[in-house]
Formats: sequence, structure tokens, C-alpha cells
Amino acid sequence: MLFTDRKEAGILLAEALEKYRGEDIVVFALPRGGVPLGVEIAKKLAAPLDLLITKKIGHPFNPEYAIGAITEDADPIFNPGEHGVLDQKWLDWELKRLRQEIKRRRETYVGAANIQSLEGKTAIIVDDGIATGFTMFASIAALKKRHPKRIIVAVPVTPEDTAKRMDQMVDAVVALERTDDYLGAVGAYYVRFDQLDDAEVVSLLQGMNVKEGKADE
Repeated sequence: MLFTDRKEAGILLAEALEKYRGEDIVVFALPRGGVPLGVEIAKKLAAPLDLLITKKIGHPFNPEYAIGAITEDADPIFNPGEHGVLDQKWLDWELKRLRQEIKRRRETYVGAANIQSLEGKTAIIVDDGIATGFTMFASIAALKKRHPKRIIVAVPVTPEDTAKRMDQMVDAVVALERTDDYLGAVGAYYVRFDQLDDAEVVSLLQGMNVKEGKADE
């Protein structure tokens, strides 16, 4: 399945999530790539939009290779096969750097952290696709600490083995494509997959009241 861009993927995902409309929902987009999709879903479901800022932990000798992930208010998660062999001084420095970047992004996008109660609510986590799954796993762990009624993962595409793992972690995985023949990168499933910068994320959020979670009229 090939998507024109993130906006189209968000519209299609929103249609797949239509059955949840009317529930007490909070949509959590993973910046940067998940924000265009989260905006479309929040509008379609008339639901609050929030951000769940998560950063990949890259290998010290190959930063593109994920060895784990860290989010705003939860402990980092790691690939068990990598964690034990990392230099602890490097790891402490890297985690500090990533936490600072997460804080900077939160302040840039929406201001101070907006930690709202999720008890009795359905949390929908949205991203533009999944590769290794580490950022999504970290996001799920962070939301579980806030005790929502249920957690739903919504993505356009995910490897089948990762989807099966998520099936055991959350209440539902809504994916437009679960594939055993993953193409190796999320961008391979998009015609246009430009990297978003902070200004573009802020612009997307300007039409949404992220604190209150509804589209401006």
C-alpha cells in the first residue's frame, strides 16, 4: 500500500478509527512524523490532541540503528542484546541529551508539559509508521503509567512481527497494512515523505487547541 503523503495516511486511518467516535478519547501523536496524522484523526473523532514525545536511542557507532527509546515521563527501554554492552558513561550522557531535546520539543510545540488524567479514557497513539517499534513500545509504556481505560495503536504500516508484539501490549492495533514483507523503511510506503521541522509541526498544531484538544472553528 502506497500513501501519497502523511495527510492522506491520516485521513485513511481516521476512517478506520471511525467506530471509536463518541468515546472519551485522547489522541497522542508522536512528533514529528505522527503529527499530520494525529491532526486528521483528532478532527475526525472530535477528540483532544496531545503529543507524546519520544526519541530513539541510536547506537554510539551507528546512530541510525535503534538500540532503544526514551519518552517524556517513563524509563527508557532497550534492546536486551545491546544494553549490556554499552559504555555506561556514554549512555548516561546520551540519555541526558535526549531528555533535554524532548523537553525542548515540548516547550517549542505546546509549552509546558500537559499531563492530564487518562483514567476512564481511550488513548490512541498515532505515528506515520513503524520500523523497529522501539519508539512505539516506549510510548505504550509511558501511557500505561497514566492508567487509561484502554490503549489503541494507530499506524498506516507496520511489520507483522512488530504488530504481533503490540497485540500483546495494547487493546487494539489499527494498521492499514501489516506486512511480512516489510520494505525496510517507513518512507518506502509514501510518495512524499519529507522530513518535518519544528516550524512545520507548530504550524500544524496552530489549528488545534492541544491543551483543550479540539479543532479551532
